[in-house]
Amino acid sequence: MFDSRHIRRAFSRAASSYDQAADLQREVEDWLLESLMYLDETVPATVVDLGSGPGHAAAAMRERWPKARVLALDVALPMLRQARPRGWRLRDGLSPPRPLDRICADAAALPLAEGSVDVLFSNLCLQWVEDLPAVLAGFRRVLRPGGLLLCSTFGHDTLFELREAFAQADDVAHVSPFATIAQFGDALMQAGFRDPVLDRELLRRGYDDLPALMHELRAIGATNALATRRRTLTGRVRFARAAAAYEPLRETAGRLPASWEVITAMAWAPEPGAPIREHGAEIASFPADRIPLRRR
Repeated sequence: MFDSRHIRRAFSRAASSYDQAADLQREVEDWLLESLMYLDETVPATVVDLGSGPGHAAAAMRERWPKARVLALDVALPMLRQARPRGWRLRDGLSPPRPLDRICADAAALPLAEGSVDVLFSNLCLQWVEDLPAVLAGFRRVLRPGGLLLCSTFGHDTLFELREAFAQADDVAHVSPFATIAQFGDALMQAGFRDPVLDRELLRRGYDDLPALMHELRAIGATNALATRRRTLTGRVRFARAAAAYEPLRETAGRLPASWEVITAMAWAPEPGAPIREHGAEIASFPADRIPLRRR
């Protein structure tokens, strides 16, 4: 469904402009960081910020846990280069916190050892994942038993105004499909996560016109990455049709609305050998060489 190379290129190009345009992303990131209080006094050994972008959350978690190893992982190398160290001041004569480890990798193929992560933090990255259950199964693999998964993604109603406007102007989709909160919860259960807690917020932003919205999307790297997208420019005629279809939605304040459905989730990795869910049933797996044999 997605063109992974296009996603990497789009976020690489947006590395220098991302911070100035990503107000919504930073707002949701703050929500997730506040949820770390559920760890109480637990000090994790290894923390991963998946889809870290310029690494603000990774830096915040390093300041929270100075002795933890914090990994900033992103598919776009220029984004990781923006992740500059922060918080190196000495605290009461103690040694400075450990630096961030930056890893350029794909969420669908985490280069991490099994059971090596205590906290996996991912802010607004999973909407670019094609096979959500498979990626969440990978999250479960790298988390230690009892490890925390804290993540957010965009839901089904995100940018529905933009999707409908372009649908009236073109026969090719311009906005990616997003998972519903039910689909996201089902994927967590299928991957075997325990005690998932999901929440949904619908945020609305206003824009002067359609070009202003499109400019912001490009600045954060959120361009059309569908494999079926039109490979040529949209064209002035199609764009004008989309703008005309969007115009009746203009609010009394004089701005065009854009909706962002934000799904946040918190779940815990199960104990070793815990079953996953498949077709409504729990399926357990175990090594074949552990099956005892009785020989006559």
